[in-house]
Formats: sequence, C-alpha cells, structure tokens
Amino acid sequence: MSVVEAVESEYRAAHEGCAVFDASDRQQLRVIGPEAGSFLQGMVTNDVDGLAVGGSCYAAMLTVKGSMVGDVRILKRAGDYVVDTGPGRGGVVRDFLGKYLISEDAEILEAPELAVVSLIGPNAREVAGRFAGEGELVSFLGGVDVLVPRAQLEAVRASLAGVPVVSPGTFEVLRVEKGVPLFGVDMTEVTIPLEANLDHAIHYKKGCYIGQEVIARATYRGQMNKKLVQLLLGDVSPEVKAELKVGDRKVGWITCVVKSPKHGQHLALGYVHRDFLAVGTKFELVGGAATVA
Repeated sequence: MSVVEAVESEYRAAHEGCAVFDASDRQQLRVIGPEAGSFLQGMVTNDVDGLAVGGSCYAAMLTVKGSMVGDVRILKRAGDYVVDTGPGRGGVVRDFLGKYLISEDAEILEAPELAVVSLIGPNAREVAGRFAGEGELVSFLGGVDVLVPRAQLEAVRASLAGVPVVSPGTFEVLRVEKGVPLFGVDMTEVTIPLEANLDHAIHYKKGCYIGQEVIARATYRGQMNKKLVQLLLGDVSPEVKAELKVGDRKVGWITCVVKSPKHGQHLALGYVHRDFLAVGTKFELVGGAATVA
C-alpha cells in the first residue's frame, strides 16, 4: 500500500502556528423543539444536559448491544442543537435518531446550510477571530472548529488568505499521531467505544441512554478484550488489516498507516489483544515487526 505522508510546510504550520483544513464535507443535522435536549440526552453517550448555550461535546451513538452507530459532535445553540458527523454519515445518524423519536416534542432536520471550518495549531484561536461563526465544535486535533453558514464559506476562505491549507494526507498524519480514531477506518459498526479509547466521549454519571448497560458492564469488568494502540513500524508499510502475531498467535491487526515526522518512521493504528497492550510490546507482521508506542 502507499503510505500516507504529510506536506512539510502544512505539518509545520499545524504545529507551530495555524493551518486550516477544509471540513466542509462533514454533515450536520439540527434538532429543534422543547424536548430536543432531553431526547438527545437519551441517545448519546455524553452529557447533553450539561451543555451551556455555545458549548459542545463529543459523543457516540450506540445500538442496544453497545456497538457504534457513529460518532458525533453536539453543539447547543439558543434555539436548537447542531449534530455534526463525518462525511456521508448524516443519513445514518438521522435514521438512528428518527427511529427512537416517538413521543418527544422534537424534530430532526437536515442542515445543508451549515459547514465546518477547522483551524489547527497553537494560533488557531487568534486566527478564528478573523471571521464570524455560529458556534464552535470540540476540536479533534487541538484547535478551533467553527460552524459557519455554508453560503459564507468563500468569504471565510478569503479572510484566511495566507493561512496554510492542510491537505487530506497531512490531516491523516496529524490524526494518527494524536491517536484519533476515524469512523469507517479505525471504528466500525461492531466497535464498542471503549475499544477505540473513546472514554472522553462517555459520561459515566448521566442518566440512561441506548447501549448504556453494555458500557456499564464493560467498565465494571475493567478491560476490553482488545484496544486501539499506536504502533511503530520502522520502514515497514503493511497493508490495512495486516495481522499482528506473537509466535503463532494472532493478537491484532492494522487499521491505517502513515509516515510520521514526529517519530521518524512509519506509524500505524491497530487493535491489539488486552494481554499485549504494554508500551514496547513487539509483534511480528509480514515483512517486519511492530512495537506498541
């Protein structure tokens, strides 16, 4: 496979100043009505009730068996809640919410009029002051993700003239270096959020939500059977789903691979059996070896 690489100037800007990533292909819904908040509270893993106006949280949506329907960011505004999810995931999220919207006084609306501008880096907050947004979403990479009217995207981009633009390849490198899982790549419909290290998406003291019993049991048990980890690969560039072995035992697999400037070698995310999570644990794979980072 071809290993994803970062563009040096983009990567440096994202670490030392500010860079902008075009996140306008993400999809949004709006949930409105007097019971919009209480409805969402029962649908996601994080605490929607605890949000102040202008606040946002990252959360997962689960089946009754605790596996993921998807991951979302929820922003509370004065008159609605914006539900932000990945490209092509809006319909799945809407169908899931609509399935359980029965008697609540709430309505789910598609929101193609909205878009997200993602600013990455230590100067992101300062750069965000160049344009007016309609709210901020929790950032995946340590910056500022601003919700803007889609009709104003070109004007926003013009206000960011001179700010380096992060390509999808560079964004992928930044994501993997931070260990941020991506739905459809590192997480699927059979993933339990604790396996993907999404503890920050779970509020353990909130009321009931769909899938909560599975999360509670897994938390009480103390450890999942497998966990997502970062893996150092040296010069090896294995295929996605390449198996990780200890002797003849298959103990995990690779989900994605990038060339990491931070580590000076190839870096992967992958799932590893709970007996082999310790930093420094080594695995065999086709063409080389991998080490838990």
